Amino acid sequence: MTDRFTLSRRFLVSAAPALALVGTAAHAAGTDAPATTDARMGPRIIGNPKAPVLVQEWFSLTCTHCAHFATEEFPKVKEQLIDTGKIRYQFHDFCGDQVGLTAAMVARSLPQDRYVPFLEALFSSQMQWAFASGGDPMQRLQQMSALAGISASQFQAIHDDKAFAQALFTQVQKDSDTYSIQGTPYFRFNNTHYDQDPETYEKFADLVAKAT
Repeated sequence: MTDRFTLSRRFLVSAAPALALVGTAAHAAGTDAPATTDARMGPRIIGNPKAPVLVQEWFSLTCTHCAHFATEEFPKVKEQLIDTGKIRYQFHDFCGDQVGLTAAMVARSLPQDRYVPFLEALFSSQMQWAFASGGDPMQRLQQMSALAGISASQFQAIHDDKAFAQALFTQVQKDSDTYSIQGTPYFRFNNTHYDQDPETYEKFADLVAKAT
């Protein structure tokens, strides 16, 4: 296991000042508009609105354990719990680095019906675009975004949107303070938290059952 793999699994909040530079730049430019003014910051929720359990996941698109959950467990969660109306599922960004932040910005810039498929595409190929040796991961992310219909100029505009980056970073900080999130993935099953990858669908389903 490499150091990068370990750090991507448990994003330490103490490393957040690196992202804070984004917020500082936006503030200095006078572009730190409130998150409520940007529709891209709206909630991303799938499933039956009347489902008895709301599951919330905080994730980073450059977190390898988030990728494990997304590729190995989430498909079963969607098929057996979301599509059957047993749970609602809400996605929350908890970006751990600049590449992950930009990836989250691109995902939220897509139409909502393409949001989850884009997450799935990024997670399923994470090692190729985020961690491959050589080259620029931001350039590879741009190539992935092109497959989702984002042109090079659109990608650059999203990447350079300081107000949007500030809104996402502010939300990460707020959620970190509210729920004492120390790493990703982090889950809430109604009001019960679970601060790691459940690792199996059976464990996930058990957590849902206990929250009902």
